Amino acid sequence: MSVLLLRLAGPLQAWGSASRFARRGTENAPTKSGVLGLLAAAQGRPRDADLSDLAALRFGVRIDQPGSRLRDYHTAHHADSGKSMPVSERFYLADAVFVAGVEGDADLLGRLHRAVLEPQFLPYLGRRSCPPSRPLDMGGPAEGTLEEVLRNAEWQASDWHARQAAGQRGGPGDHASLELLTDCPPGGTPEFSVRDTPLSFDPRHRRYGPRGVRTGRTAPPPSHDPTAALAPVPSGPPPARPGGDAQAADTSSRTT
Repeated sequence: MSVLLLRLAGPLQAWGSASRFARRGTENAPTKSGVLGLLAAAQGRPRDADLSDLAALRFGVRIDQPGSRLRDYHTAHHADSGKSMPVSERFYLADAVFVAGVEGDADLLGRLHRAVLEPQFLPYLGRRSCPPSRPLDMGGPAEGTLEEVLRNAEWQASDWHARQAAGQRGGPGDHASLELLTDCPPGGTPEFSVRDTPLSFDPRHRRYGPRGVRTGRTAPPPSHDPTAALAPVPSGPPPARPGGDAQAADTSSRTT
């Protein structure tokens, strides 16, 4: 099987699976409906389009930087009448970073990857007010299982979070493990279930189905350092050029 990874990083994210009326919550990690909605929008699919091919993909996410929960006391007025709208509470994840993956047919994932590179509609992280701060693209589809590819992907956490995690654990390279949330494979026993498999994004009748989820943990893979192969610059004065002293002496004798 093939797996397509996405980097989900931004100042604010919101991934609701049970948001209703005046209280708009967020899960602690991206939902399957939110990520598949992002991919469908990148392809330019209308909201009433068939989603069966996307819903059949196995979904997983690795929490590289959990961020912090933020509550927004939201007020609004009607643009035309000026009438006050109902007050609402909206929750967000601030400074979070995730690696999301979908597993399935290589041809479909290849088309999705090309759409991510040239999206028909601008991507956002759960809500339109949450644009990504870093590129979504992490390369084309990779061969392997969803769990393998997620475990081996480079750690995407911010430098300050990596330093903080190292300090809490005792030293450089000693980082806390990362949480994995993946679709339970067929025939397996899920640890919990959530209703966030999209069946229709039609605004007249949005529909979602349940999916089983398994949890796990993995150590962050070592970050790639592009300068690791470069030789260090020697300290001290630069070495003299061949014949440099003789040339300097000859010049000195001519000037006197």
